[in-house]
Amino acid sequence: MRIFNHDIMNCTHEQVQGNYLYSGRVLGLTEPDDVIQLHPELKSEWRAITEHYHRIGLHHTHQVVWDVSLSRIAENPELERSVFYFGDAVNHESSYAEQCRQLDQNWYGVVDYVNSKNNFMDLAHTLGVTVPQTLCFDDKSAIDLDADIPYPCYLKPSISVDGVGIVRCEDEPHLLSALQGLPDYMPFQIQEEVQAISFLNLQYQVTAEGVEPLAASEQILDGCAHSGNRYPTHHQPWDVVEPMAQWMAQQGMKDIFAFDVAVAEHEEGPRYLAIECNPRFNGASYPTGIARKLNITSWTSETFITSARSLQQVDLTDIEYNSHTQQGIVIVNWGSILIGKLVILLAGSPEQQNRLREQLKQRL
Repeated sequence: MRIFNHDIMNCTHEQVQGNYLYSGRVLGLTEPDDVIQLHPELKSEWRAITEHYHRIGLHHTHQVVWDVSLSRIAENPELERSVFYFGDAVNHESSYAEQCRQLDQNWYGVVDYVNSKNNFMDLAHTLGVTVPQTLCFDDKSAIDLDADIPYPCYLKPSISVDGVGIVRCEDEPHLLSALQGLPDYMPFQIQEEVQAISFLNLQYQVTAEGVEPLAASEQILDGCAHSGNRYPTHHQPWDVVEPMAQWMAQQGMKDIFAFDVAVAEHEEGPRYLAIECNPRFNGASYPTGIARKLNITSWTSETFITSARSLQQVDLTDIEYNSHTQQGIVIVNWGSILIGKLVILLAGSPEQQNRLREQLKQRL
């Protein structure tokens, strides 16, 4: 039995709209004997989402704690915990961060270390993981503009979620302007722009048997922000990040984590460059988990904007996933409909997915 608390408020940015509503997207990954913590504002959507999951044959827990306080996990020490992020990326001095350190210092330590993009680059060089040209700085005072900066480039805060704070800089004036918007004493990096034909999400899972590849999918991006994933992909560059995955497992990493990998086309074939590691669940984890439970082998997950503010205002029953036809839709992130957003999995061939997408746009 497990207790799931996938509230993201300990690893998010205030610019991420509706971030307090994301705790519900892990529901489809739970089992009937698990416990899930949900934000109380999601109560209004509980009946609709459970009926949707029942119709498509997706079993899940009905044992709900309508409170996302992380302290509630400590009240159930007999349950194995599953959290979005083991630690506190927002406040290292919080009581929850201290609780994580006391519960599992090794897990906390590897998550905290790799969550820094600058640390990721240091580790990549040590382990021989191929990465783009990247200059790392402790703060703005350390930068030398006369150095060999690879324009165009991306200015990235060392710790960033969902692309927040990442700025593309065409030349030195653009970089200077972007640096002015960066807080003092914030670590950051300047990374060459990779002429990528695709960006991949490579997920790993730590089990009792060790660390193993979980799923490779292509990312759907809206600028620098993640907006969905496409599975399967013929790109399977597990060997590129395997040394770091093994290192993380040896250091005490647990559960699911993922790497972002750029695919650059060269005459001799694709070149794969590791961009960063998400030492936690990520946007691709939830559709991946649902697809595995339902044995869906071809899918896309996408973010849709809707005028509806409740699942009861949207009728998708005739295009819901059907296990006999292996096509249809599954609602993944359902709580965010309260602010007019849904993450939906589209199952089927690319042609079937296109038809489902058009039907969704008409109804939402």
